[in-house]
Amino acid sequence: MYKLLAPILLLITQISFAEPLELYWEDMVPKGYVDPNIPLTHNNSMQQQNLDSPTVPELNGKLVKIPGFMVPLEGDNEKITEFLLVPYFGACVHVPPPPPNQIVYVKFSKEVSIQNLYDAVWVTGTLSTNTWQGDLATVGYTLQGMDISVYD
Repeated sequence: MYKLLAPILLLITQISFAEPLELYWEDMVPKGYVDPNIPLTHNNSMQQQNLDSPTVPELNGKLVKIPGFMVPLEGDNEKITEFLLVPYFGACVHVPPPPPNQIVYVKFSKEVSIQNLYDAVWVTGTLSTNTWQGDLATVGYTLQGMDISVYD
């Protein structure tokens, strides 16, 4: 019986303490893909460019940890449940949104506390290549949030 139980306990331990894959924004663009060079105009247009930018299918279902900035969708300056995670401050608010493969729609099942809405954060959760579309942007990735912490 112990011979059968040991491998099961080992598997449970490995699943419980799985380390998330640390992703950076360049990892979310397929190798060899180059965004078309569309010049940024300063004509007050907030239109998103490169709506057909591809995602990386191998990232679907992965437990990941991604740094970025929050663009709140649901919540306030103390607690939040939904937001867009973007690679640079002001994206989707002060400047046009980045391509969809550079935005992650994050949803937590319950409110999570945040220290400062303007701080860079690490977000951990299960990544999906399901798209999401809202008023601010078309998004290439979604993430079921598990943890959020200040970026060091």
